Amino acid sequence: MKIGQPSDLPITSTPPAASGASSASAKAASQGAAATASRNASSASVSVTVSAQVRTLTQADQSESADVDMDKVNAVRSEIEQGTYVVNPEAIADKLLANAKEMLDRTRS
Repeated sequence: MKIGQPSDLPITSTPPAASGASSASAKAASQGAAATASRNASSASVSVTVSAQVRTLTQADQSESADVDMDKVNAVRSEIEQGTYVVNPEAIADKLLANAKEMLDRTRS
């Protein structure tokens, strides 16, 4: 069932069943509605294709923009292994404050 569109089958409410016969008919109606919904869901599939041009552009974008500077990573890794890496707490504090200020500015605007 789609929101905002009428359903294929009207929804009816039945009072609580007093006998087994009316409960059996309610069960049959429920199963029929489920089967109709299943058929409608399976027939509503959509096929999507992506052109070769889009795939080429996506691959070019991914190869051009490296998210990680591996030279810098390897340099820091070797400094850590050698025990010569020095942490600059002032630079870390400055970056934390700048990030906090940026987040506050975004929430205010």
